[in-house]
Amino acid sequence: MLNQPVFAADLVKKSNITRALAIAAHPDDIDFGAAATIAALTDAGVDVTYCLVTSGDAGGFELDHSREAMIARREQEQRTAAAVVGVSEVRYLKHLDGYVEPTHELMAQLVQVMREVQPDVVITQHPQRHWQRLQASHPDHLAVGEATVRAIYPAVENPFAYPQLAHLPAFRIGQLWMMGAPSELANVAIDVTEYVERKLEALHVHASQHPDPAFMDHRVRTAMQECHPTPGRAAEVFHVVAVNDETTFAGF
Repeated sequence: MLNQPVFAADLVKKSNITRALAIAAHPDDIDFGAAATIAALTDAGVDVTYCLVTSGDAGGFELDHSREAMIARREQEQRTAAAVVGVSEVRYLKHLDGYVEPTHELMAQLVQVMREVQPDVVITQHPQRHWQRLQASHPDHLAVGEATVRAIYPAVENPFAYPQLAHLPAFRIGQLWMMGAPSELANVAIDVTEYVERKLEALHVHASQHPDPAFMDHRVRTAMQECHPTPGRAAEVFHVVAVNDETTFAGF
């Protein structure tokens, strides 16, 4: 159940957030789900890293390109879009677009990234299908969400998980913020009214994906306004879960 929208800067101060890691299946997924929030986080001094599980080789509406050409194009689009919202580090895991599964190979890769970045907050896609907006629940999105949740608990904080990563110290992540949540599970709305244009600027960078940018603008603006109870303001919504805080003990 959604409460009154809050500001990202207040969440940063309340939870002492210094680093965040955003994990998604495809280039542009983070920009659709959380770019305005990420812009607000970076403006508040949070160091944000992106991790894309695929390079989007099966995306786009142009049929006269090779997969290699699309990979290069979409990776560059994401790097440029990330810079718009204050993110300089973008990692790619190079899984095949459309074939992502929550395997131990992927979970180990995510654990490695998490241990290297050591985020306070992980932002990712929701592992549960959103039946009211099925486009939020691409199979790759669901798989990335599930793999990320499994990596966050217990693997990233278990020093015996994935022995090949024993050189990277285990640690506990504070919070999990999930994009594209089913409506009944979304519990945090972040007021991003001042960051709508930054989000749209980032989305426009993904030109390979948007044959009708004007319609995309309209849909994105409308959706963000509908997420805020005050007319004229905008919000992004998440299902936020406390993984480790004052209410947990030894991971329980």
